[in-house]
Amino acid sequence: MIAFVKGIIDDITEENVVIDIGGIGYNVKISTGTAAMLPGINEEIKLYTYTCVREDMFSLYGFLTRDDLEIFKKLITVNGIGPKGGLAILSVMSADDLRFAIMAGDAATISKAPGIGKKTAERVILDLRDKISVEDTLIHREMQPVQIGSSSDNNHAKNEAVEALTALGYSATDALHAVKNVHIDENMDVETILKLALKNMF
Repeated sequence: MIAFVKGIIDDITEENVVIDIGGIGYNVKISTGTAAMLPGINEEIKLYTYTCVREDMFSLYGFLTRDDLEIFKKLITVNGIGPKGGLAILSVMSADDLRFAIMAGDAATISKAPGIGKKTAERVILDLRDKISVEDTLIHREMQPVQIGSSSDNNHAKNEAVEALTALGYSATDALHAVKNVHIDENMDVETILKLALKNMF
């Protein structure tokens, strides 16, 4: 299989990029998010790739980071999510936002992707919830480690803070994201966590 391609960009559309490698143009399927982040024509690019081989088709799917590629590979293990569906989801949210949506059980956000209905989004959550880690997401983003207390009291307080934010009208994904970014110590109560999380919402 082809692990990555590196060459000169010959053409870019919302769904494809043509990369010139030694005089051969490789047509690589990409998400709209990836397309928006690519450099211009005649610039060099490296894309990590997934190779899809079928009887009547040989396709390359390209990603700017290994992290995007890995979450894509997890997505297409879900029944009903093929490579096209995987790209559709990553076109409306980043790999990090997808992890937060899965951890929060936020099917509404995932179902915003074209061709992804509520039932399919719920299946994504059910199948991948145990296969992803929000902590890994923070590492991938090269953020400073979030100090999360290990006690059951802290976990209970965090859960209550998330529930309070959703009751205020925030999506489950945004609520979980905000609480995860709070530096929590053992003495924090729900009210304090909630106030700090609300600051992260703006």
